[in-house]
Amino acid sequence: MSGRLNALSALLAGLAAAGSLAGCASSVSTSSFKGEQHNVAQTVADLQSDVTASDEKKICANDLAASLVARLNTVQETHNGRSVRRAVAGRCRRVVKDQLSEIDSTDMKVESVALAAGAAPHSATARVRSVYSGKRHFQTLALRKEGGRWKVAGVG
Repeated sequence: MSGRLNALSALLAGLAAAGSLAGCASSVSTSSFKGEQHNVAQTVADLQSDVTASDEKKICANDLAASLVARLNTVQETHNGRSVRRAVAGRCRRVVKDQLSEIDSTDMKVESVALAAGAAPHSATARVRSVYSGKRHFQTLALRKEGGRWKVAGVG
C-alpha cells in the first residue's frame, strides 16, 4: 500500500466506525471549543459522521482538502520504463470506499485545536484521540481553510 493510502487508512481508521458498528459510533463533541476552534472541531465531527455513514462521496467532496483529493485521484504508472502520474476522476471515492471497510473504531474525541498565527488563520491542527484495534491512539490532523470552510489536509 502506498504512503498516501496508509495515511488515509490511519486517518479514517482513527475517526469512526463503519459497517455493522456504525450504529454504535459516538459523535464528536465540539461544545468545549469556541469561535474558529469550534469550526475546526466541527469539521472533524462532520468527517466522522460521513465516515460512519460510509459516504465516500461526501468525504471526498466536503471533508478532505483539495490537495489531498488530488493526491488520492492520482495514480502512478510505468510506461516504457518511465514513471508517469495521471489523474483519475473519482478515484478518491474508490480509495475511501476501500479504506472504510477496514475501520473498527467506535470512539473519538478532539482533545485540542491549534490555529496558525494570524488574524485570519488558514491552517490548523486538531489532536484527536481514537480507538483502533482496541487500543487508544492519538493523531494530529492537519486542516486547511478552503472557500471559507475547514477541510482535512492530512494526518501526522
